[in-house]
Amino acid sequence: MTMDITIPGIVLYIAFAFLMLAMVLTLYRLLKGPGFNDQIAAMDLLSSIIIGIILVYGMQIDNKMYFDISIIIALVSFIGTVAISTFIKKKND
Repeated sequence: MTMDITIPGIVLYIAFAFLMLAMVLTLYRLLKGPGFNDQIAAMDLLSSIIIGIILVYGMQIDNKMYFDISIIIALVSFIGTVAISTFIKKKND
């Protein structure tokens, strides 16, 4: 992959850098979260950040397959979040 010096190329590299920073901060919250609910929210946010990274990478290499992969990851993440929320709700009842 060559360095893209156009404005859209630079914007994609900046977006990738911000997503990596967000991932580091979210991983910190996941490991040091004060409560279980904060850790679940961090896991959900982490999946959204990963989806963003996949989308930015797909735009950088100009491959539309990565958009389909991100949709599948989003669906699995949503189902997982609903399952964990249901488990916590039944555990607290």
